[in-house]
Amino acid sequence: MTQKALFITSNIGVEHDELIQPLHFLQSKGIECIHAATEARDVRTLKMDSDSAASYSPAVDLDHVHYDDYDLLIIPGGAVNADLLRHHPKALEIIQSFSNQAKPIAVISHAPWVLINAERIQAKHLTSHQSIRLDLKNAGAIWVDEAVHKCKVGGGTLISLRSPEDLPAFNQAILKELESNSSI
Repeated sequence: MTQKALFITSNIGVEHDELIQPLHFLQSKGIECIHAATEARDVRTLKMDSDSAASYSPAVDLDHVHYDDYDLLIIPGGAVNADLLRHHPKALEIIQSFSNQAKPIAVISHAPWVLINAERIQAKHLTSHQSIRLDLKNAGAIWVDEAVHKCKVGGGTLISLRSPEDLPAFNQAILKELESNSSI
């Protein structure tokens, strides 16, 4: 059976490489990837949270994605993207469902912000963009200064990435997690 990864984003402020590099990498490995956005319209991406990059059409909006069908949830960063997602009820519901089912969640850069509002951060060990370190600590997370971190505290796996420079290591970590889950 083909494994499936769900990418969730808002429609603006998504870091281009944090969406496209993991998506293309997993697709190249035979993983079915679906990109769902808050609305069924183009997603505008950015480089370094400021320079316009390409736009992409999501496959579906968050209200119509059948998220129980997926093996892995990936949340790309971008400060605006993460800030918008953390206030979107369906995004929070998706995160809570993956967490409750102990399915792996992978977050990049600013994306752990969303975990705070989903109330899925307590006692989790993770890394992130430096600018949200204090927010995560104040919400009960244990922040670590590592390029990529994998946490199994509290059921399920949380894979976090500090910055886009380390996307190749992140891609390998999420692939390894999917491979380990497929042998169960």
